[in-house]
Amino acid sequence: MYEVSVNIFEGIIKGLHYRSFSWPLLATLLIVGWSSGFVGIRYANEEASVMLLLFWRTLLAGLILLPFALAFGPRMSLAAVRDQALLGFMAVFLYLGGFALAIEQKVPTGLVALIADLLPLAVAALSQPVLGERLTTRQWQGTAIAVSGVLIVSFDSLGIGTAPAWAYVLTVGSMLIFALASVLHRRSSTSRMPVHQSLCVQMLTGAVLFGLCAGMQGSLVPPLTQKFALAMAWLVLIATFLAYAVYYTSLRLFPAAKVSAAIYLSPPVTMLWAWMLFSEPLTLMMLSGLVITLVGVWMTSRP
Repeated sequence: MYEVSVNIFEGIIKGLHYRSFSWPLLATLLIVGWSSGFVGIRYANEEASVMLLLFWRTLLAGLILLPFALAFGPRMSLAAVRDQALLGFMAVFLYLGGFALAIEQKVPTGLVALIADLLPLAVAALSQPVLGERLTTRQWQGTAIAVSGVLIVSFDSLGIGTAPAWAYVLTVGSMLIFALASVLHRRSSTSRMPVHQSLCVQMLTGAVLFGLCAGMQGSLVPPLTQKFALAMAWLVLIATFLAYAVYYTSLRLFPAAKVSAAIYLSPPVTMLWAWMLFSEPLTLMMLSGLVITLVGVWMTSRP
């Protein structure tokens, strides 16, 4: 009962759990939130380094949630905070920071995005041995179709680049770490902590670590520009609060492979963001990949 009172978002979703539109609603919110991270980073990257952006993104998100985490919900035990800090280290610092470092090392952005968006495949592979959640033959077929669609969407931007070998390994490792964090979150007893508390701990953990990295590169003072402020608002409210809150809430209600499958639609939707906001080209091949990905996600997510 207390979860409904202290966590309105999660309570509403749980109330909708047995209605037919609950998963489509969650999936839509997840796709919008997940793909929107590209917009904020792209918009503000000329104003500050990626590490400085990630520091202020996680710090602001954590500080906004902190008074709610302390005032509402059960008292956070040391074990629960420790577990959520570990998840923050994996799902925030290593995941986001790993890809940012790979891009700084000149791994092509298209290749980084493709590897990041193969996350659902890794979650599906880990779900059976870790959670005992087996995918049906139809779901594996849908996964294969969705991956094909992602490859088609990403085809024009793919390249090998000239980055050091460890940077390519880092991209794959970052994706696998987030996949492992996802299945561990679903299995952990402390994952029952209300989302606003767990997300607060994870964001503040990321802020400390990103702050150390950004501090080694220079000052932690943010650019005092309207562009940077708008980007931070976008990254905190949509790419962090919406994306992570919906993702973690969905993991409590649905199989991990089903939830992560929605992320296959992130590259096509990011492509639409780029077309609308930055006038990047939208080709027939990209639209074909979007349709194919939709079919694959539908097959994977069907009950």
